Amino acid sequence: MREPYNLDSPSLTNLSNPSLRKESLLALGAFGALSAGSALLGGRASSSKQLWYKRLRKPPFQPPAWVFGPVWTALYGLMSFSAWRVWNRPAGPKRSWALTLWGMQLGFNALWTPLFFSQHRKRWALADLAALGVSLAAYTATARKVDPGAAWMMAPYLAWVGFAGALNEEIVRLNP
Repeated sequence: MREPYNLDSPSLTNLSNPSLRKESLLALGAFGALSAGSALLGGRASSSKQLWYKRLRKPPFQPPAWVFGPVWTALYGLMSFSAWRVWNRPAGPKRSWALTLWGMQLGFNALWTPLFFSQHRKRWALADLAALGVSLAAYTATARKVDPGAAWMMAPYLAWVGFAGALNEEIVRLNP
């Protein structure tokens, strides 16, 4: 049986110093807050536009509405924890670049919902998903060089973005 996550683990080198534990937990909170901000932005943009969305023709593989909340909650948690793990590795250009890419993917993530739901720009939202996919893949590849575990945490998100792209593309096709 695998042991529970240990804050004293040598795999998180900065955490082995007790004086950095508080700073590290604050960083985890910051990554969580940034992710939550992206989620809240999306929630606000989509909540008042449900009638428009309900009228769209959707592909048969469209999941039920209740699926999106739990999936996104898990994905935001994983992406926050991934960034936190990268942040806890020794400073250097790869770590800095990985965190920059993490911020970029979060920006593209936050942009999709207003494009799609508020502005009804299905094609622009699809282009945003492509940019999100590229920035997410770049983050994952860079994070793998800094902390392989952090990169693996992004696998479900990569899969979901691919699925979201297929869903968005089909909505564009079915609703010219």
